[in-house]
Amino acid sequence: MIGIGNILIALVLAYLMGSIPFGFLVVKIINGRDIREIESGRTGGTNAMRAAGLAAGAITASLDVLKGAATAWVVSWLIPGQPWIQVAAALLAIIGHNYSIFLLAFKDGKWVLRGGAGGATCLGGAIALWNPIGLIILPVVVLVYLFIGYASVTTMSIALIATIVFIVRAIMGLSPWVYVIYGVLALVALVWALRPNIKRLIAGNERVVGLRAKWLKKKVYVE
Repeated sequence: MIGIGNILIALVLAYLMGSIPFGFLVVKIINGRDIREIESGRTGGTNAMRAAGLAAGAITASLDVLKGAATAWVVSWLIPGQPWIQVAAALLAIIGHNYSIFLLAFKDGKWVLRGGAGGATCLGGAIALWNPIGLIILPVVVLVYLFIGYASVTTMSIALIATIVFIVRAIMGLSPWVYVIYGVLALVALVWALRPNIKRLIAGNERVVGLRAKWLKKKVYVE
């Protein structure tokens, strides 16, 4: 029989692990700046890179992936063999990253939870469900970043690719269908967190990055 207490502990730990604001901590250690006051104000790898350089962004992104992947260890320890619990824990890590209890602040007359957009933690959660998926997602998102040229689209593509992979695996009988629910709900969480970026995408004024940004600069220079 599954212990309710163990389930609650696993889920709370997953949220708390996701809530660790690595971007905030990394940037603060490197140059003392508050990442929440820089650019988008998010605590993920992209904004950490803007705040403290490429190394800060890479370290932050890696740690954010790790905290999503670590949910597998927690669930295996407390509630082994329960795909639903593993999916719930991975999703809660994303929620914790996007709405960190450790970054609770009083702003504009109300209490708000700050955080990131959840892309790296989403990748970590997918890895927690099926380790090799990282070898599929990473090359694709690098191509998306370089050639489509939007960090927000790159972030959302992580959940989309995970959903597609888990659908294929479920059809083939290689993984449970509940993993597909992880991909879908993770995509919803990422889209919700990136609402301002999506508005800019629609308006045509979202920041361009990657090789596409260099190509556009070169084109403008030539013209």
